[in-house]
Amino acid sequence: PTGAPAVTTPPDARDLDPADWDAFRARAHAELDAAIYHVRDLARGPVWRPVPRAVIDRLAADPAAGVGLDQATGELRELIAPYPTGNGHPRFHGWVHGGGTAEGIIAAMWTAALNANVGGREHGAVHVERQVLAWCRTLMGMPPTSSGLLVSGTSTATLVALAAARERLRRAGGPGDDRGTPARLRLYASEVAHGCITKAAATLGLEAEAVRRVPVDDRDRLDVAAAAAMIDADLRDGAVPMALVATAGTVTTGAIDDLDAAADLAADRGLWLHVDGAFGALGRLGHRLADRLRAIERCDSVAFDFHKWMQVPFACGAVLVRDHEAHHAAFSPGGTYPATQGGLGGGRPWFAEYGIELSRPFRALSVWLTIRTHGFERLGAMIDERCRLATVLAELVREHPRLELLMQPETHIVCMRHRPAAGAAATWDDAKADAHTEAIVVALQQRGIAAPSTARHRGRLVIRAGIANHRTREEHVRQLVDDVVRIGEELAAAAG
Repeated sequence: PTGAPAVTTPPDARDLDPADWDAFRARAHAELDAAIYHVRDLARGPVWRPVPRAVIDRLAADPAAGVGLDQATGELRELIAPYPTGNGHPRFHGWVHGGGTAEGIIAAMWTAALNANVGGREHGAVHVERQVLAWCRTLMGMPPTSSGLLVSGTSTATLVALAAARERLRRAGGPGDDRGTPARLRLYASEVAHGCITKAAATLGLEAEAVRRVPVDDRDRLDVAAAAAMIDADLRDGAVPMALVATAGTVTTGAIDDLDAAADLAADRGLWLHVDGAFGALGRLGHRLADRLRAIERCDSVAFDFHKWMQVPFACGAVLVRDHEAHHAAFSPGGTYPATQGGLGGGRPWFAEYGIELSRPFRALSVWLTIRTHGFERLGAMIDERCRLATVLAELVREHPRLELLMQPETHIVCMRHRPAAGAAATWDDAKADAHTEAIVVALQQRGIAAPSTARHRGRLVIRAGIANHRTREEHVRQLVDDVVRIGEELAAAAG
């Protein structure tokens, strides 16, 4: 047609495979070696460094023409690899990022080579995910009839679980029953529970007031009596309590709710019990937390991440759901592809029928390889050691005259504040004290010394150190105390 753009033929449109496979093999081996040495030598460099503006500008290259694999991988080593998040470093203590593993490199390589869509069908990757989920059911004490899904992380897992909870409620109603109406539904979580709960509720169409935030006790645990009172008040007001969320490891202090008491309340009031076990649920692998986590076996659903305490490379989480039928019904509208009894199109039910993704990466391989390499016993011992190191850090903080311990750690998280020596700092108000806390953390990060994070605990900004990395040793937590005090005193003196 007149005015239509001219049709051009690419320089070589046959395929994207290398013209010389031997040359590609040599380049791939060199990059594999570089990746292995990168992980091996993490502790020798800074924990973190900011990405220079010049690097960011170079990453914004014109994508129209390729530069070839040699130049592209050279840019990867020069512009990307030197500026990681830092969570592989033993002095990374921020958030709850696992450190990754050496075998994760191999899993990533094979994941790319297999290029599997694990939305469904009949192939090896599907059976790997099924096996990983079977191991998880056993680990969490869930029945063999429960369903499960690997997802990007606990945020998505929470959405899946709450969608199943709403579906069970809807299916339990009779003709004309409007109990599933979003405006009437309520769910309950502690005031320190993760924000992914509110995000999941909003995604499901629930209004902001649907998420009822329950007070906590002096150990940051859900006040079950207060939750019961809120549920009963909502029932009297004509609302429909849908789910109670208990937390196994809060994001700020690592507190574990009384899961047995939460399960009793949920059972008594007919609510779905969901456990947010993003990092904490995997404490069932070890011995230190096993008793506190035993009641996960009573939940209707549980969400947790492998890329936290299990150290699997990002990103992989899981959700297990006791009511298989409600889970399937919530995500299986039907009609996408006709069911077949055999061949590649078999393998029913498909994982795509249990979540929002139809195109699903082969997440299970890195989990499977981690478990097969190390086994549950070694992984559990590693998790127990993270918790032991947190108690060591807490004692060092408690004993130091210039530090304040906010709470005895229950898991792997220690929250502290620096108290400068007498002087002008002694008269600081809360705002100045918070600014001082933030300045310490920023200085530690920018100098590449260590990477704790900040958190707000009961109105005060604190230095939050989460000992999640499997490479962290006792000398690293001892060094953190020295560094916090040294930099804190330096900044306080500069502030006058």
